[in-house]
Amino acid sequence: MTTAKNYTDIGVRAVDLLRELVRIDSVNPALVDGAAGESAIVALLQDRLSRAGFATHVVCPPNQPERPSLVAIAPGPLDAPTVIFNGHLDTVGVKGMDAPFTPRIEGDTLFARGAADMKGGVAALVVAAEELAHTGGPVRPVLTLVADEEDSSLGSEAVIVALPELGIQPQVCLIGEPTDNALARSLRGFAVVKVTFAGRASHSSQPENGINAVTHLGEFMARVAARAETVRSTGGDVMITVVRGGDSPYVIPDHAECLVEVRTVAGQEAAHAVKDIATLFDTSWDARADIIACREAWQLDATGPAAQLAVQLGSVLGTTATFDAPYWMEAPLWQEVCPTVICGPSGGGLHAVDEWVDLRQVRAFAQALVEVTASPSLFI
Repeated sequence: MTTAKNYTDIGVRAVDLLRELVRIDSVNPALVDGAAGESAIVALLQDRLSRAGFATHVVCPPNQPERPSLVAIAPGPLDAPTVIFNGHLDTVGVKGMDAPFTPRIEGDTLFARGAADMKGGVAALVVAAEELAHTGGPVRPVLTLVADEEDSSLGSEAVIVALPELGIQPQVCLIGEPTDNALARSLRGFAVVKVTFAGRASHSSQPENGINAVTHLGEFMARVAARAETVRSTGGDVMITVVRGGDSPYVIPDHAECLVEVRTVAGQEAAHAVKDIATLFDTSWDARADIIACREAWQLDATGPAAQLAVQLGSVLGTTATFDAPYWMEAPLWQEVCPTVICGPSGGGLHAVDEWVDLRQVRAFAQALVEVTASPSLFI
């Protein structure tokens, strides 16, 4: 078992690595044209972990070698329980930020793009995995450090496909997303539905000769707003975020469209959003709804390995499963592989110009990871 003194050192090492990571531009190129992507940060971590004795594998989506993710398997007995340490390496853009890749520390606060979302968590996961590999703990950590979480989850999807080929059958997955070191209890899913309205064009001086698609869209918008009150009472949400219609003045518009976002809670299938939206149509409209993106909701298991890990991690951190994320994270993807836990250090300014992470949380999280996963009673 690692000593308390070493736990302190683990926290220091995590902060040191965090400073290295935020210096690397890993803005997601799917969000910002021409952005750097994840290649440089994968190269740094692959070199570091290879030197620490990990078997490292770069995994890319099909035909996209410029979007790498890293799988790093700790040395040790193959029959040891396997714990996935998962985090994403990409960040959102840096528009409006001064020196976004220069870490600025004020007290226990570090400012930089990606500091909280989520290079603080990644640094803690990496250092904890290195410590467990060095001390020969009872579990085998496998780091899955992925691309593209901020957009389409190409990285996690590719890594999940690759795991069986690499001989990885994990007992549990820990995602180090920012939660203020509380355990995530649930997160909402979502669906994006495109709704189109067809009308008939005519001169606007003779509207009776046309069918106004924009008018139908307006009536639909009112119905969505009315439905939202009921949906929000269940913990979900529904809203219209994009509207388009018509081409020119003096013409009754023969087409209109909008995007409807539906936020779902555990127990609701995101794909059913199309049917729910279509119930708001008037029978006189020529309208259709098509789902263009969806992800499922998630909740922490009440029993089993994830529940055990959550309880023990929370006990060390002094937190419980109280965080209900209003936004989506990749836990539903990993839950298909194995029971999954979300917990990690946070701060503020996520996706904003003043992003920061609480270094006390980074240190505490790294130390708690080692203390909990070094315990032989974790999966008893």
